Amino acid sequence: MPRVVVFDETGGPEVLRVVDEPVVEPAAGEVRVRIEAFAVNPLDQMVRAGQSPRPVQLPHARLGVEGTGVIDALGSGVTGLAVGDPVILGAIPDFETRGAYAEYTTLLANRVVPRPAGLEPVSAAALWVSYFTAYGALVERAGMRPGDRVLITAASGGVGRAAIQIANQIGAVPIAVTRQSAKVESLLVAGAAAVIATDREDIGEATRRHTGGVGADIILDAVMGPGLAELSLAAKLGGTLATVGWLDPRPASFPANPSLTIFRYMAFADMVDPVTARRVAAFLAAGVRTGVLQPAVDRVFTLDDIIEAHRYLAKGMPAGKIVVTP
Repeated sequence: MPRVVVFDETGGPEVLRVVDEPVVEPAAGEVRVRIEAFAVNPLDQMVRAGQSPRPVQLPHARLGVEGTGVIDALGSGVTGLAVGDPVILGAIPDFETRGAYAEYTTLLANRVVPRPAGLEPVSAAALWVSYFTAYGALVERAGMRPGDRVLITAASGGVGRAAIQIANQIGAVPIAVTRQSAKVESLLVAGAAAVIATDREDIGEATRRHTGGVGADIILDAVMGPGLAELSLAAKLGGTLATVGWLDPRPASFPANPSLTIFRYMAFADMVDPVTARRVAAFLAAGVRTGVLQPAVDRVFTLDDIIEAHRYLAKGMPAGKIVVTP
């Protein structure tokens, strides 16, 4: 029988276990996907540890909000898709009955998008959540335009690297922020126009130096925490701050730049809208086709090593996505 990862109690990575379950037939309007690869996200870690944004019913809860595979079966009423189509799982919002940490899963047909041609499964598994988040925050909300100077915190992470590439695709100027000087060169190679290492530079002064004294047009922040007030001063007057994560769990300080327009962007709210999902999918497919968008993968694990994959994520921010292949 196919295998799936479940957990019966919240806690550390060791609560995860791999079990056999029968294949589920897709209901009306659903498709069944044979999973070829899935990504391990910080949200999975939070849910497993009992820190989910919403309650998760135990026992036998699931994990996994993104992955890629091939359509294996169609439910009644599904049109425009066929068995054998390679797809990306657009959003799996249900931790009780389905998830991407599996060899097969079912989901609504409008929650899958075509896998970009030429993108192999491991890279495709690293595409959707990070790139959707970066695109949605920068383009859909902040209105990023060519020439905008965009300051990107946590730039070594999946969303940060996606934001660098998307800014370049639009014609904006990505300025990466990292806490470690050792990561400067890799971020320049990844496409950053400039890199600010906060272990040796003041973020506000460095940003003004890279923007001719004006400040960033847009700040994309995945950190939050007490440093948010200082970070806000790196924006120009009338600039935009878009927050997309909470890597620092401490309470966030109030932005000290009163002229800022502030967005708190939650990508999953947009992912379940088929119109927005198609628009983002078209943008990402174009970027993959031209070679501007190249998902970064840090390490690949097998399903049998799912506990080690979660332990690896807990060690710190990886340089790209952690991907698991069944």
